[in-house]
Amino acid sequence: MSPQRKIAVLGGGAWGTALAANSRRAGHEVTLYARNADTVAEINGARTNSRYLGDVVLPDGIRASTDAAEVLDRADIVLAVIPAQSLGGALKELRPAVPVEAPVVLCAKGIERTTGRRMSEVARDSLPEHRIGILSGPSFAADVARGLPTAVTVATEDESVAASLARALSGPAFRCYSSVDVTGVELGGAIKNVLAIAAGASTGRGFGASAQAALITRGFAELRRLGKAVGARAETIMGLSGLGDLMLTCSSPQSRNYSYGLALGRGEDLSGRPLAEGVATAPIASELCERLSVKAPIIDATAALLDGKITIDEAVEALLRRPLKSED
Repeated sequence: MSPQRKIAVLGGGAWGTALAANSRRAGHEVTLYARNADTVAEINGARTNSRYLGDVVLPDGIRASTDAAEVLDRADIVLAVIPAQSLGGALKELRPAVPVEAPVVLCAKGIERTTGRRMSEVARDSLPEHRIGILSGPSFAADVARGLPTAVTVATEDESVAASLARALSGPAFRCYSSVDVTGVELGGAIKNVLAIAAGASTGRGFGASAQAALITRGFAELRRLGKAVGARAETIMGLSGLGDLMLTCSSPQSRNYSYGLALGRGEDLSGRPLAEGVATAPIASELCERLSVKAPIIDATAALLDGKITIDEAVEALLRRPLKSED
């Protein structure tokens, strides 16, 4: 077991609370920042976060607060569980309170819609003096909160820092693999959300298991091509944060992105649904593929579908009518 550290978690949603629970089970001092005072009171008093995790009972000893400076004080590791589209502004606001020596591990998946920057690029702009890491992989918050077996990847550009973070964040049922391929780890986490919406829409429309298998497989081919274009390692895309996360996210209604796609495919009202990061990522991912001359018909079709430019039936028809070619 890694020596006890102080781990500060920024974010009181499902994933932030789950990572706080895992860190506490790993033997660390854990503080959690949440903006909602009721959430803070419930975590401190009842050891639950019912809004996001139902009746899951959290380990004793997690200390939640609405005071970010208090949470970050003396932190050895910071887990930033902040939605991708809000990350830059939030980190700039919190910068004075974040200890310079503490690695900041980004735990949200996406691409900044307004700029096309990956999360590590956004964070480096907001926290230029800090070491930035990425945590990603096939993991549902409820599973991690309950202490069910899970494996993920944590990446930084410094191999020794990545290995140290992997040791610190690994718990009794939470295994972290280390990597220096920051680009590959965060790309897999972002693009799989887009493909999960497509998979959910296909299932919701009733196209069957064969269509879903084809969509996921060919979507993964697009992820591999994009990964190669941006310099990601092939083994990273084939690993937990690429193929592993894609398999999980495209197969269960526990995934917010897959569930969003299901509702879309069924023609349900999409207003008021939980945040599905793939909705914001799809258009910028499509633009990125175009800019890099990467053929990505499924990503493109998903972006057009979400923008209301085509229907699901039109998207499928267009995909099936594409010129026949060898599989790549």
